[in-house]
Amino acid sequence: MILELDDVAATESLGATLWQRLPEKSLVFLNGELGAGKTTLVRGVLRAAGYQGAVKSPTFTLVEEYEIAERKILHFDLYRISDPEELEWIGIDDYMAQKSLCFIEWAQLGEGVLPCPDLILTLTLQGQKRLAQLLPVSQNGQKVIQPQ
Repeated sequence: MILELDDVAATESLGATLWQRLPEKSLVFLNGELGAGKTTLVRGVLRAAGYQGAVKSPTFTLVEEYEIAERKILHFDLYRISDPEELEWIGIDDYMAQKSLCFIEWAQLGEGVLPCPDLILTLTLQGQKRLAQLLPVSQNGQKVIQPQ
C-alpha cells in the first residue's frame, strides 16, 4: 500500500492510525533518508496516545521509552551503530521481549540481530510531499492496511 502524505499533519495522522490499529506488541521498521519524516511519524503515534511532551529522535540515545495509556512505546534510531552486535550490548533482546509498540529507524543496520518486523514502513520525499509505503509482514501488520 502506498499513501501520499501532503504535509507534516498527514504524516502525524498516519502515526495516529498506527496507534489505533497496531496491537500492543508490534514491531515496525521505519525506512527513509534523513529528513523523510520517521520521527514525525512516531510523534503522531505519541500524540494519538495522549503524550504532550517533546518528541526527539533517539539518534544519540539509541532508544526513547514512553509509557502512555498503560502501553509502552519504544522508539529506536540505529543510525549511529557501526555493528549489529552493538544491539546486544544495549540489551535488544530484553527490549524486544517487552509488550510494547516498537519503532526502529535504520533497522537495516541491525540486520541479523533484530527479529522480523510486523510492518515495514518506508517514507520517501517527493518535493514538498512524502510517499509512505506500508508493507505488512505479519498479521499484526495486516491490521494497519485493512479497511476500517
